[in-house]
Amino acid sequence: MTSWYEGPLAAFDTETTGVDVETDRIVSAALVIQDAPGFRPRVHRWLVNPGVPVPEAARAVHGLTDEHLQLNGRWPAPVMYEMAEELAEQAALGRPLVVMNAPFDLTLLDRELRRHRASSLERWFEASPLRVLDPRVLDKHLDRYRKGRRTLTDLCAHYDVALQDAHDAAADALAALEVVRSLGRRFAARLERLTPAELHTLQTGWHAAQARGLQAWFARSGTEETVDPSWPLRPELPAAAA
Repeated sequence: MTSWYEGPLAAFDTETTGVDVETDRIVSAALVIQDAPGFRPRVHRWLVNPGVPVPEAARAVHGLTDEHLQLNGRWPAPVMYEMAEELAEQAALGRPLVVMNAPFDLTLLDRELRRHRASSLERWFEASPLRVLDPRVLDKHLDRYRKGRRTLTDLCAHYDVALQDAHDAAADALAALEVVRSLGRRFAARLERLTPAELHTLQTGWHAAQARGLQAWFARSGTEETVDPSWPLRPELPAAAA
């Protein structure tokens, strides 16, 4: 029987105006689908005119300028609908979804749906639950004592995955997918008997434990930083806190 990491996988990634999931916007996104290792991936791309200026720091990361987005991007409402629809289709097919640092990308999509569609991301998965594989959470749990950073670039170097055009949504999504395949092979003894549904549940606890550890480190270092333990989606903030 084929292990899940050798079977069909999808991966989702976004590029944004910043790193605050409550206020920042999606400017581009991609969904990459691969039926098996070595197969040519199918790519869905979206380019969004967010309706707000793109800060210089974000432009320096992904290279998407206000002018380019205004000329080539689409209005957010229909794009957010299409993204949610595509992710729901993957869930209905039982295809696991790879999302690097899932609480960022999925929460940001949820907030965009609420902002532009008066909807939520969870509504799309009432019939078929989403099964997320987060390479960041998996790597930190399976190789917890390894020193060094664990950005996508770092994970690609560690798992011998080529990353071309970093900070292009499709390139990053494909690289994250390949990292998960490589990670699955490296830790096959611990992963091959687990289903994606079981892994999804386990990652919820793993991420929470990782968040508590990071929160404790911040406290010891005197840093006023709050780490959200929620995974793969952060709960909506009360209106007074938003």
